Amino acid sequence: MKMTREQRYRRIEQAEPGEIVKLEAQVSKCPWRQSYHIQPITGLLNDPNGFAYYQGYYHLFYQWFPLGTEHGMKYWYHTRSKNLVNWENVGIGIEPGGRYDSHGAYSGSAIEKDGKLYLLYTGNTRDEEWVRHPYQCLAVMDESGSVTKLNDPVISSVPDGYTEHFRDPKVWQQGDMYYCVIGAQRTDETGCTVLYRSIDLNNWEFLGEIHTQLTSFGYMWECPDYMEMDGKGVLVFSPQGLDAAGDHYQNIFQSGYLIGDPLNLQTREFKHGEFQELDRGFDFYAPQTMQGPDGRRILVGWMGLPDLEYPTDDSGWAHCLTIPRQLSLRDGKLIQQPVAEMEQLRQQDKGTHIRATIDNESRSFTGFNGITYELICEMSHVDAETVGIEFRANGTEKTVLLYDQIQQKVVLDRTMSGAELAEQNGTIRRCTLTAEVIKFHLFVDSSSVEIFVNDGEEVFTSRIFPSRNSVDIRFFAHGGKADFEATQWNY
Repeated sequence: MKMTREQRYRRIEQAEPGEIVKLEAQVSKCPWRQSYHIQPITGLLNDPNGFAYYQGYYHLFYQWFPLGTEHGMKYWYHTRSKNLVNWENVGIGIEPGGRYDSHGAYSGSAIEKDGKLYLLYTGNTRDEEWVRHPYQCLAVMDESGSVTKLNDPVISSVPDGYTEHFRDPKVWQQGDMYYCVIGAQRTDETGCTVLYRSIDLNNWEFLGEIHTQLTSFGYMWECPDYMEMDGKGVLVFSPQGLDAAGDHYQNIFQSGYLIGDPLNLQTREFKHGEFQELDRGFDFYAPQTMQGPDGRRILVGWMGLPDLEYPTDDSGWAHCLTIPRQLSLRDGKLIQQPVAEMEQLRQQDKGTHIRATIDNESRSFTGFNGITYELICEMSHVDAETVGIEFRANGTEKTVLLYDQIQQKVVLDRTMSGAELAEQNGTIRRCTLTAEVIKFHLFVDSSSVEIFVNDGEEVFTSRIFPSRNSVDIRFFAHGGKADFEATQWNY
């Protein structure tokens, strides 16, 4: 049953007696709880926020509505990790309900300054007519982990020319100055990104819009993120309102990037190539990056999408975050690969390994099965129409990942993956790939799969909801043969 507006905008202390205990009991019985992904203790998780390295820990916050699986009163929930693999729940990081975040602490980012971690976020407020008024707010976390919100917003109004859809500040330092990009909607209802500058994180100067060639590209750009790598500028953002075009833009909302010359901070000119999608799967949105202490650029995304229902909703929780991914540039593309630390989850050094030629058949191998695992499969000398893997399979369920040699496309099919998703979630995703050797690197959890194709040239992120007895793995070649080499590590 849908919540009323009043129910959705309650804070934790306004929960009914016994409501949270009941939710926790519901969640604990769910067969699709993840084993190594960040997930909410109850309720709904969405955008990753405040991703930063501070005091020996990777800190990662996320948008959290604790009392249900709809989008309601958003908190920042705080997790941290020493190794990007084992995450501990710290608790609430930013609590909404003040004058400038009365209806939620929306997304934002973090940066260290003077030994403290500064959290810049959008305060969501609504007036009596339910009109939104966004504020950009600041909270400061000290060495003890205590978070203090500033009394007043650091950006208190929306500049002329933009609507109330003005949010998700991403901050970085360049020289002595701090900059932030904010996702915006122009008054003509097209999306864009704007730029601010500050000397101290408290006083911000509006510089204007970042000039891209995408003058009418969706109706809102959420969660912008700017970085520089290998002498190039990269602008990541999540545009809403793109029409599907062939294999592209198949999800309800997209996430992608532009690569170009470094952003000119004086003129705000950004000369760039075409918009490219970050992920080809079903469930990926609102990614955020950070720079690690070793210089790596690391990305985490929300493994979900707004405005869609998921099978875990009935169990009182929704969504999780992706595994951390290291970014690099290759041939004009942003490449995502699992951080090397993920290997710490492998329960055996060498894993279970096979080599085989598969000829117009589907084959299983001893030791290849499970619910949570990592799997690398290379297919070479492909003289077949299709080659691939069926996983989380039994007699009636399977998730299919294949390479179509004739169309030269990678295909992910979750038509028979288990519990059905709403029609608009989709069941098949494809992308073009031309290669002699096809490498699939899978991270499978209780209710998700993340697939890195040819060392991160393409990525498919998807939730799947199979039954617990769907544990089989099958390798196949149809319409010919191919050489397979595969290794599986249980998690």
